[in-house]
Amino acid sequence: MAYASSTIGSLINDVNRTHFLPAIQRPFVWSSNQVIALFDSLMKGYPISSFMFWAVDEATKAEVRCYKFLEHYKPDIRNEITSAEGRSVVLVLDGQQRLTSLLIGLRGTFLEKAKGARVSNASAWSAKTLFIDLLKDADGADEEDDSDLGVTYGLSFHDRRPANTARHHWFKVGTILDYETEDRLEALIARIKSELSEKVGSVERQLAEDTIRQLHRVIWQDQAINFYTETDQSPDRVLDIFVRANDGGTKLSKADLLMSMITSKWSSGSAREDILGFVDYVNRGLGAPNKVTKDFVLKASLVLCDFDVTYNVRNFTSDTIAEIERNWSEIKRAIENTFRLLNRHGLVADNLGSLNAVLPLTYYLYNTPDFDFRGSSEFERANGAEMHYWLLNSLIVGAFSGNSDQTITLTRNTIRDHLRIARERSFPAQKLFDAVARSGRIAQVDAHAIETMLEWEYGKPRTFLALSLLYHGIDWSGSTWHIDHIIPQAEAQKSVLRGRNLAEHHIQDILNSVNRLGNLQLLRSDENIEKGALPFRSWITGRRVDFYDQHMIPERLDMCDVLRLPEFVAAREKLIRQRVSNLLGMGKA
Repeated sequence: MAYASSTIGSLINDVNRTHFLPAIQRPFVWSSNQVIALFDSLMKGYPISSFMFWAVDEATKAEVRCYKFLEHYKPDIRNEITSAEGRSVVLVLDGQQRLTSLLIGLRGTFLEKAKGARVSNASAWSAKTLFIDLLKDADGADEEDDSDLGVTYGLSFHDRRPANTARHHWFKVGTILDYETEDRLEALIARIKSELSEKVGSVERQLAEDTIRQLHRVIWQDQAINFYTETDQSPDRVLDIFVRANDGGTKLSKADLLMSMITSKWSSGSAREDILGFVDYVNRGLGAPNKVTKDFVLKASLVLCDFDVTYNVRNFTSDTIAEIERNWSEIKRAIENTFRLLNRHGLVADNLGSLNAVLPLTYYLYNTPDFDFRGSSEFERANGAEMHYWLLNSLIVGAFSGNSDQTITLTRNTIRDHLRIARERSFPAQKLFDAVARSGRIAQVDAHAIETMLEWEYGKPRTFLALSLLYHGIDWSGSTWHIDHIIPQAEAQKSVLRGRNLAEHHIQDILNSVNRLGNLQLLRSDENIEKGALPFRSWITGRRVDFYDQHMIPERLDMCDVLRLPEFVAAREKLIRQRVSNLLGMGKA
């Protein structure tokens, strides 16, 4: 990287003329004491770290929002937006707090409340300007004069110039901006000396002169600003630079930065409150726990509005954000209905797995606004089942793992083309399976996936997905479904088995089998409570005739015993393979 340098005075002249803030910057948060400490460091000749700028070209200017630096600080103030037209634009990526502090100290004010006063008391607030006491000897400062930040120069904020005495002579720091040249500096020093009290001795007079010369050197002579200017116009490169440059504090995600950019272009209120409020509503307000993220909502907005689905800054243009805002109500409707549908089928935060796999469902719901799939019509029931069946397959085989943008685009195009030509607006599960398979990805559970599923065990999120696929056709409405051990865990405890004088290898075989998919079933919550830890052979007596088939239970009840658990699991795995093969043979839910 090639760095350059500048004087503070030169840079301050450029602020809010050519140098502005991008939308991704956060608010100014420094205190007045931190501003004072910065100037004290400069007066002592300390470095204040480098700055990072972005020189924006004409094409990029149309896509960025520029904000002015604050000159007059007050709590909760927002940076003012400004136009980039008709001038060169340099955006400050790293150094906002320092540069704003310099601007406030040299050209602005800092609004502060009197100690102990109420925040609501308007008269307790005053706009203060930075002054320096020219008669304060920074080298000879007492320890008790030093602040926690080690400030030794006589710098402080005041709402008006303090009275000058034989021991103090106050100079408004920003006045030095009017004295750039040496000739003007000498005239200033002569004027200050004439204003000093007659009681000020020669040593103190020299101190006042030295302090003014040091302030002039800091602002107009020293190349105190060291900076790097990025010229690449890729917003994603700049975003990455910004994240890395600002990684010393709270780390910003791409969603955080995109949120700032979108907020700057969101005309009706605040995009941040709209989007974050909706995320919280989906996660906590639907009656089941979800883990929707800002990233998901922003990416879903690209998908639903038929934009490029790649989640980068360049795709969130002014036109794109305006289109998202126009369709925001419908975007929210589609996302909410999607997660209501998933939650009714038991798919929640802990077992959903891939949010990207949900996007095709959301796109379908977005384009079928006449249906929310909460009702009991045959169309909604059948297509709700189709969506559930397709999603389970996609999640089990990882159809959206890795670089999923191609799959998201492919499935979106398949749904869009289907809805354009289909008389019925049904969910095209089979067309989606076929399209993903043609792209070279595994689209649907196959023989290999079945064997992988059989290795999944109790407590793993994907196990619920596998069981949900096996129990295709059950009525998910109005019931809560639990994963249950067919042969109870309580019977397969090592201590219990050893009490039955079993060989260690037999015990280990049982322990290896108890949590396998072959020993797991889905039961309604009331059935699971009723079953408890009863021996399965005792509990199953009197079950309805179709219970065995629904739960894939081997007809030989003599195997339904913990001592024969490995055999029971092997027999049930054969029935599971047959169940999945039958589903695949149908090719639909």
